[in-house]
Amino acid sequence: MALTQDEQLGKLYNALADRVLEPGDPVYVAQVNCQGQNDAIAEIAAEIRWQAGGGVCLFTGQRGTGKSTELKRLQQRLEAMQAVVFYADLSEYMLLTKEVEISDFLVSVAGAMSEQIEARYGASPANRSYWQRFTEFMQTKVEIKEFGAKLPGMDIKAALKSDPDFKLRVQEASRGHVAQLAREAHDFLAEAVGFVREKEGDSACKVVLLIDSVERIRGVGSEAMRVYESVRNLFFGHAELLRVPLLHIVYTIPPYLSVLGPGAGALMGGAVPRRLVSTHIFQDHSRDPDPAGLEVLRTVIARRYPDWEKLFQQAALDQLAVSSGGDLREFFRLIRLCLPSVRDDSQLPLSPAAVEQSENAARSEMLPIPGEHLAWLQRIAKTHATCLEKDADLPTLAHFLDNRLVLNYRNGRDWYDVHPLLRELVDAHVVRTAS
Repeated sequence: MALTQDEQLGKLYNALADRVLEPGDPVYVAQVNCQGQNDAIAEIAAEIRWQAGGGVCLFTGQRGTGKSTELKRLQQRLEAMQAVVFYADLSEYMLLTKEVEISDFLVSVAGAMSEQIEARYGASPANRSYWQRFTEFMQTKVEIKEFGAKLPGMDIKAALKSDPDFKLRVQEASRGHVAQLAREAHDFLAEAVGFVREKEGDSACKVVLLIDSVERIRGVGSEAMRVYESVRNLFFGHAELLRVPLLHIVYTIPPYLSVLGPGAGALMGGAVPRRLVSTHIFQDHSRDPDPAGLEVLRTVIARRYPDWEKLFQQAALDQLAVSSGGDLREFFRLIRLCLPSVRDDSQLPLSPAAVEQSENAARSEMLPIPGEHLAWLQRIAKTHATCLEKDADLPTLAHFLDNRLVLNYRNGRDWYDVHPLLRELVDAHVVRTAS
């Protein structure tokens, strides 16, 4: 039975819902994140295979580039190498809109590992979870009163995630005990590796912990800059504490940190950030559409909804692909924005003119932009570099990348450009400045 217009639109709308793809999902398109010879996941897997005694790998990319999906692929690849792999979403353990310190970060990492081991084996190293150990540490070494009795209505993990005041008190109280707290976390994680190897009956098996969602730490409003600074301090000021002997850890990191060069990675034993970039919808260092990139995004839509040509003219879909800048999440969002305005069959398939309303709506969400930011965006558009002149400006660049005002590409070599929907505004600012 043929689908009605409303059913077709609803099916496409739901097919483009944001979700993490499991390995083997038929809608997965490898060319999105395996462009040319670049396969970040294959490189990370090889590095873990060669690392002796544990190590750190860094994985980055802007929102919407598919990091969580690729981490699932990495997990499958590592398990095929007989590694034991644990995955943890940091958003389940930390309040991601507030400043982060090495104390609460290590607590969250160790707590996540503890819970993953308990879930897999039904037991904990030495029959004590990390949360129990942390509670005892805070009672005896730090003496925060809340740890003397059970927290009302929530446990410590939940309090650290959802109670800003409690998190702040823990941070303040822990500052005089960072070295000891880090040692306690490292000791637990080392015990955890030994425990896993014993359970697996393999004294040499690699144990890997994938830490996702670190790149989602970002402040809002007046706190934004302090939060960005705290993330930078975490990975540059405390890099050596993020490396744990015996354990292989993959941290996702915000894309702005990799702009600062290999500094943090060098402190962690030479880790080089592997980066996912937007689909190369434009030819190298230009604004000319790339036919190969357009074909990739058509394939992505066809995998999710084979009858898309009943709803969009190819020229209209390609226009949305270009307007998205090759950012997959933005591409899906632009398509979904078009659908509710369709009233009858005569509008289908949607033409390029018909999708402009969605483009305007998406553009409005990025406005207004302060004049000084427009001037910086103009420099990026001209040079295709980040144009970061001093470390103090990093929070502004972080804002550009986090909110996709600037997109990162790698065809030829790494380069940057302003979001396509902002180009006219950026160019107009240049005219006004020149006059």
